[in-house]
Amino acid sequence: MKINTIKNLDNFSGTIIIPVFETYAKSIVPIAFNSLEISSKVFYGKKDSHYVAEANDNTYLFIGLGKTIDYKSLKTTFRRISSKQKDNFSSNVGLVIPEEFVENQIEAMVSGLLLGTYDLGHFKLDKKIHPFIEPDFNLSLISEKDHLAAAKKGLKIAKAQLATYSLVDLPPNTVNPKYLAKWAKETGDQYGFEVEVLGYDASKIAGLGAFLAVGKGSENEPQFIIMNYTPKQEVPHLKHVGLVGKGITFDTGGLNIKTAGMVHMKCDMAGGGAVFGAMQLIADLQLPVKVTAIVPCAENAVDAKSFLPSDVIHSYSGHSIEIIDTDAEGRLVLADGLSYLIKNFEPEYIVDIATLTGSSVATLGFECGALFTNNEEMAKKLQENGDAIGERLWPLPLWDVYKSDIESDIADVKNFSGKAVAGAISAAKFLEYFTQEHKAWAHLDVAGVSFGDDEFAKSKHATAFGVHLLTKFIENL
Repeated sequence: MKINTIKNLDNFSGTIIIPVFETYAKSIVPIAFNSLEISSKVFYGKKDSHYVAEANDNTYLFIGLGKTIDYKSLKTTFRRISSKQKDNFSSNVGLVIPEEFVENQIEAMVSGLLLGTYDLGHFKLDKKIHPFIEPDFNLSLISEKDHLAAAKKGLKIAKAQLATYSLVDLPPNTVNPKYLAKWAKETGDQYGFEVEVLGYDASKIAGLGAFLAVGKGSENEPQFIIMNYTPKQEVPHLKHVGLVGKGITFDTGGLNIKTAGMVHMKCDMAGGGAVFGAMQLIADLQLPVKVTAIVPCAENAVDAKSFLPSDVIHSYSGHSIEIIDTDAEGRLVLADGLSYLIKNFEPEYIVDIATLTGSSVATLGFECGALFTNNEEMAKKLQENGDAIGERLWPLPLWDVYKSDIESDIADVKNFSGKAVAGAISAAKFLEYFTQEHKAWAHLDVAGVSFGDDEFAKSKHATAFGVHLLTKFIENL
């Protein structure tokens, strides 16, 4: 996609997109643009409406925004137009920028247009190429002002989210731990971050016992992926952020095998997918912050070698863990990821993100992720940045009264409370145990918002929740 700015439509030929704020249904003043007039009986800018007209060898696509619009709704509106009206697009598209629009609104529109090119049919024989990703496609911003920086940022955000869509949506016989390791190395080379991968032998030497226990039952070798981004420019008082993402490429539940919903368990690496996408975006934007990210990738399978309920395993931190439930495996790989990150890299801030518990879904539904932290400043910044882009979080407690849920008689800690209540909280308390009382750690349980239903496909699919959120949080530290 090539992008440029033009001040008017002189000599322009192609498709013209015109965002319109709502007037009212009985307005006697028509919507007017470039000699075109549209009666309010036909179109008056109502949210989620659009109107197509042909004139002067151009296609005019009017987009209703409603009376007001937030970032997420604007992005979704333009994704919808891009996805569902692609037959009306030529290889040359002009986007009219309303005078009252600010930079993040332009970012949202352009980002939405590129997201609309995503097609879930990765393996279909008759898959058609969206006009926007053809080599000769050109997007012109029609404005007296220069908005190229905001538009290009919107493209970078969408590219990172599209990468995460694919990682999460592709099937587990494609996306296994080695696939993710290869993706990380290739993306690091392309965008500018370093990648180290510890395979089975290296992980065993390192003492990553909890991580390796989860992957024991799979023929796909676990991969402990470590990514480091350092800005090219010198930055005084360089801040250092650590990220950890759950990278379970498929979760059968292990010997505590799942009895429902297993068909969707390719999404159990969506937290890791968000970290991968965030690392691409952070490097692409060249943020002036040092970032170390770890994604422990494994497949939780059923086999004679699978770890057993009642096993006692040893973690990287040295602490022993009693296994109550092999389906509580995500917290095990995260525990080793957190311990390894803290011991070897000592970041000032840490955020882990995971599709960790059904309990978080039962509590918060599909509207927001669960936020756990004892750092009020981090909680505020994560929520504010999430609210700004529509990736919302809501806090749940980390009170010490819940410590008893993870106390074990035989080991230092157990991986599951065995209770049908407070599952997201006890999981967070388990992770907290491995943070060495780090003063700026936050845990995001995004099981309800990383993979689900919407208007863009018939089946559940990835949302890329966390890619923009993590990046924006780091950008605004």
